[in-house]
Parts: sequence; C-alpha cells; structure tokens
Amino acid sequence: MTVILSTTPDIPGREVDHIIDIVTAESVQGMNVIKDLFASVTDIFGGRSTTTENVLIEAREDCLRELRQRATALGADAEIGVDLDYSEFQGGGGMLFLVASGTAVKLKP
Repeated sequence: MTVILSTTPDIPGREVDHIIDIVTAESVQGMNVIKDLFASVTDIFGGRSTTTENVLIEAREDCLRELRQRATALGADAEIGVDLDYSEFQGGGGMLFLVASGTAVKLKP
C-alpha cells in the first residue's frame, strides 16, 4: 500500500491509531545560467516562467517521493499535516529549495 500524503490533520474516513514521527524531505534545485537567462527575460517582459515552474515542479515531486519513502521505512500508513516551504538563494547561480515536512502516522484498520 502506498503511504497517503495529506496537508490536512487527518485522513477522511480513517482514524489515526498513533503518531510515529515527524518526517522531512529536502530538495535543492540549481538554476543554471541558461535557466536564469530565460527567467530574467520573463521578469522583464512579464508572463509565466515555465523554466522556473518546471524547477519547482521537480523539487515538489522529489520531496513528496522522498516523504513517502521515509514514511514507508518507518511503517507509516499516512503522513498528515504535510507542509511545503519554498525558498530561494540568490548567491552565485541561484538555487531554489523546498523543505517538506509532515507527521507519519499509523492508521486504525
């Protein structure tokens, strides 16, 4: 069975038996020179930056996959209260990072 991920404090129709632990996952995505250039052009002229959106999508998918893997390793049925926090480092090349966290729980049968 795949671990259920939810941003809510519970799983509809299911009852939490017990909390296992807090689980986190992190993803850091670099914005290379070409990606930065396209994002900068979008900043100047307006519109959506699909380049940046794709980096954010990849970071989210990585984190959620890792949350499931870590919760599964702990024997959890679900992870509740999942929170996604995005940030950006502006340093040398620009880095986007995402931290995902939640509470791994065992559900009653």
